[in-house]
Order: sequence, then C-alpha cells, then structure tokens
Amino acid sequence: HLHFGDLTDGTALYSLLAKIRPTEIYHLGAQSHVRVSFDIPVYTGDATGLGTCRLLESIRDLKLPCRFYQAGSSEMYGGLLNDSLLSERTPFHPRSPYGAAKVYSHWITVNYREAQGIHASNGILFNHESPRRGETFVTRKITRWLAQHVKGLTDQPLYLGNLEAKRDWGYTPEYVCAMWRILQQETPDDYVIATGETHSIREFLDEAFGCLGIDWSKHVKIDPKYYRPAEVDVLLGDASKAAEKIGWVPRVKFKELVQIMVKADIKGEEHGLTEIWDRA
Repeated sequence: HLHFGDLTDGTALYSLLAKIRPTEIYHLGAQSHVRVSFDIPVYTGDATGLGTCRLLESIRDLKLPCRFYQAGSSEMYGGLLNDSLLSERTPFHPRSPYGAAKVYSHWITVNYREAQGIHASNGILFNHESPRRGETFVTRKITRWLAQHVKGLTDQPLYLGNLEAKRDWGYTPEYVCAMWRILQQETPDDYVIATGETHSIREFLDEAFGCLGIDWSKHVKIDPKYYRPAEVDVLLGDASKAAEKIGWVPRVKFKELVQIMVKADIKGEEHGLTEIWDRA
C-alpha cells in the first residue's frame, strides 16, 4: 500500500507510523543528489538529516516494537584517508551538505539505539546502481544518453563534469539484500556495504560505450557546472565486517553492472532485477 507523507512533516510521519505500526522500517528517503545539495543546503539538512530524527522520535514516542534501518552514505567520509579502505572505524569528513546531513542521520540513529534502546542500524552503502537509478545521476545519465543515441533520438553531446572522480560502484538489488540482512540481526549495528573496487567515470564511459563499439571522446563534452565546490576524489569501501557478520558479499562486478545498465536502457526495461535478487 502506498501512503503519502513528507520527511519535513513530523506530524504526518507520526500519524503514518501510528496507523501502519510497521515491524521493519527502511529509511531511504532524502534529498539525495550531492551536487544539488550545494544549491539547497537548508532543505537538504531538513529532509535528509532531521527527517531521520523525526522518524526515530515517532518510533520512541509510539513505543513501536520495530527495527529501523537508516540509509547511510559513502559521502559521509569525503574520500580516502591515508589511502586506506573506508570502514566502520574510519572518521567521517563530509564534503557536501548532503554528506553532512547523512552524518547527522548516522549519529542520531546511534544515539537512539544507545539511549532509547531502539533496534536501529546504519547501512553505510557505497554507490549502488541499477536500471532504476535516477536519470540525473552520472551512471544512468551515461547509459540513457547512449541508448537514445543508438536509437537516433539525440545527436546532442553528453555533458559531464569531473571524469577522474572514482567511486566504489555496486549493483542495487544486492545492496537491498544487505539492508534486509542487517535488520535480521538480533543485535543492531552499523555496516559498510561496498565492492572493494573503485573505478573512475572515465572507466565507466569506456565500458558503457565499449559495449557498442563507440568512441565516447567524440560525444562527451565537459561542462564546469557539473563540478562540485568541494570534490570527493576517491571512495573505496571495506565490507569485511558485513561478510563476517551477516554473510554478505557482492557478486556483480563493475563490468557486468555497466553492461546490465546499458542493455536495460537500450531495451527500455528494468533488465535482470529479479534474476540478480535471486542470486543475492
């Protein structure tokens, strides 16, 4: 059942939880576009940060016997620290209003767990992609443009920003499986979910355009407006705790992920989601 609400409206959230009385809550809502968060930092803090607190306070006030999952982000780290993998023990250093709001969400979740006894866990998920990714995010922007180009629907350039930024990219259905596993643990805790590999946007272009034998350098233009005021150069996660504690390991690697997304946009369908979920 679909219910309507808004993370900035505490009264509505309280009423929904009182009505539904869920046993598990997966809190994925946010203003989640990092570049946009620089343009609307106050709203990002309200929705992405305080929205989490509103949910937790409603759980506390209603005395709901539920388990709460908070969607953390690799953007909380701000990049590699001394070239080491980013784990649950790595200090946060957010470099965007979005990252800062997610740090607040992380620690308020820990606080309600420790102070109020709520079964609340953080999943610090590194970039996770699929054919359902929003069209303004760089991975889907690339694969969607490529599909339109090969179908003859556009002859305009593909405008991108920093091609050297590196991210730890995984496949979303596997990461959703990790979310579920986190909430099935008797003891709430915090987990990094990542592949342990990092690839640049340039590499993503190589793989995506390479699927169709197209030279991306003839079609991609750099637009400075897509650069962030404070760039995060490299994100690379260490999911060894998740492997040990909840038995989660990623199976879909970078090349397969890119191929899935390219094929899906060309076919115009959300390709392979059920199959990969079963494998996860």
